[in-house]
Amino acid sequence: MAIFGSSSDTKEIVKIIRPTVIKTQNVAKELIEIAKKNGVSVNSLDFDILAVQTFMRINKENIESDWEEINKNELHELDDIVSILNKFFQIKQTYEIEVYSKDENDIFKNFHAAVGANATKCKVYLSIKEGSEVSITPKFEDEFLKYINKSKIRAGVLLYIFDEMVPELVSRVSAMAKVAGVIKYDKNQTILIAESYEPTPTTNDELIKHYERENPVEENERVDHSRRGFIHSAVEGDLLLEYIKPKKGKPGRNCRGEFMEPLEPVIKYAPDFTVDDTIEVIDSKDNILYKAKISGYISLEAKKYQIKSEMDVGEISFKTTGSIITGLDSDVSLSVQENDSQKDAIGSGMEVQVSEIDIKGNVGPNSKVHAKRATVDGQTHKTSQITATNLTINVHKGSAIGENIKITRLEHGIVDGKKVEIAQALGGNIRAKDIEIGVCASYVKATASRLIEIKKLVGSENIFTIDPLLQKEKIEDFSDNRNEINELKSAIDEVKKEIDRYKKLVKDNTDAFNEVKQRLMHYKKNGIKMPSSFVTKYKQFLKAQEHLETIVNEYKVKNDKLLLLTTKTASFQDNIFDARIINRDKWSGHNELIFKLVDPPIELSYKPQKDSIDKIFAVVESDDGIYEIRAVKE
Repeated sequence: MAIFGSSSDTKEIVKIIRPTVIKTQNVAKELIEIAKKNGVSVNSLDFDILAVQTFMRINKENIESDWEEINKNELHELDDIVSILNKFFQIKQTYEIEVYSKDENDIFKNFHAAVGANATKCKVYLSIKEGSEVSITPKFEDEFLKYINKSKIRAGVLLYIFDEMVPELVSRVSAMAKVAGVIKYDKNQTILIAESYEPTPTTNDELIKHYERENPVEENERVDHSRRGFIHSAVEGDLLLEYIKPKKGKPGRNCRGEFMEPLEPVIKYAPDFTVDDTIEVIDSKDNILYKAKISGYISLEAKKYQIKSEMDVGEISFKTTGSIITGLDSDVSLSVQENDSQKDAIGSGMEVQVSEIDIKGNVGPNSKVHAKRATVDGQTHKTSQITATNLTINVHKGSAIGENIKITRLEHGIVDGKKVEIAQALGGNIRAKDIEIGVCASYVKATASRLIEIKKLVGSENIFTIDPLLQKEKIEDFSDNRNEINELKSAIDEVKKEIDRYKKLVKDNTDAFNEVKQRLMHYKKNGIKMPSSFVTKYKQFLKAQEHLETIVNEYKVKNDKLLLLTTKTASFQDNIFDARIINRDKWSGHNELIFKLVDPPIELSYKPQKDSIDKIFAVVESDDGIYEIRAVKE
């Protein structure tokens, strides 16, 4: 039966229900039924806990035993692994509550909180919303404990079993409330109010192919579909495969008292393959690891894994293998067999990175090959790039980068190395420490830091240059050195000006200083108080002398450093006087020899006369300090 009343400060009619006492195992369900029956919102209802009864029983072999009531004082004794994790153990609670309409003066009316739990319901939290507040009352500690317990049973959480932390929590919050008179929450807060036994999940078996894992693609980064993993590289010690063994989980029981039985593991990937002695097998309790004992690439043949180092392929193209990236240290040696002059052994846009590669045919446009050792029996396209420490190319039109490079015929390609040998050069740009050309035709630009040697010259319009700063790191080092010298010279000039100024200051005031010094000694000897103006002048002069001594020392240090840097600058071109441009043949047509000096930064040029038999050229400094290019003896 419902009764009615009116709000004291509004004309709104509030429906109030008659207090009702019920006994139930599901408080939330009963509140909904009472609200529905009386035509009110369930949020307008509150209740008091009058009594809590806890029952337990142990069923075995599908035979149900009778429920036995447990005294409240014995409840926490149940919270142990033996009882709680016994699959035949059952527990339930019955609550006697009195339901009534909420009191407008309820101290928790502005305390907005809800009970939440993790997925297993083994951890239960009281989530307090930002802006919540509650005022202190004489029995606040009891009221707050009642609030938590009512929130828990509304959520179906058992009382007095998994909540050992609640009394301490209530005591702490109560102490805070007593100090401040009110508790306010400036941000959301989550408090643990119950914790039971979390089950351990069951592990299904799994076979992880670590060698197939690709590098993650960054957001908005274009996916390179040419890298399809035709060859998977392995470096010694790499984890290739991992078999995760199946394992049944451990049971648990959540804060509602429900037993949580783990599922049986699913077995789908038990190893049905073998490995040879190139792969180490480590069998442990949880998994089986398969690790590479040598470097190479992973081969699977007839369900047998092994590490190999040599591979033959017909071609490398988008349609067949895609790009092959195994790394320079993978010890993979690749042989590309396609040698048809009308086809590309390395297809357009392909990228190859292996330890060693032998290419029987041609290297296509926009392709990149990177290896420690590489050979190309065919020809390279003008837009291709080959990089290798030791590189051999038959016909070269593209870009070649390495240390030791040998080319049979250079056709307007680019070569950048340390030691370069070219049998026949038909145009192109060559940069190296040492360059040797068998037959040099026309339009060749060769730049070396030490030696250029031509066996036979048959063309013209060639430019042969000696540049001691050829290497990038030397250019950067020289630039840094030169900038430091310029900054140091500027600083030395400033210090010199300051020294001159202080020397004049000390010299002009020495006589006055000596006079002041004598007077001060006289005053001190006769016990006369020294005038402050005399003392100030005396101290100023001493400071001027000390500062002069300091800047003179600074000037000396900076000059010593300048001398050191200048010596270093000179060292950049020390070897230019040993550098040579050699033509073992007679000179033909129009050719130019260039020597670049570092200090002074000048460029010397010389054009040998046609049919001249002068063979060896170097930079020579004359007696009057003039640098010039001259023919010299070996």
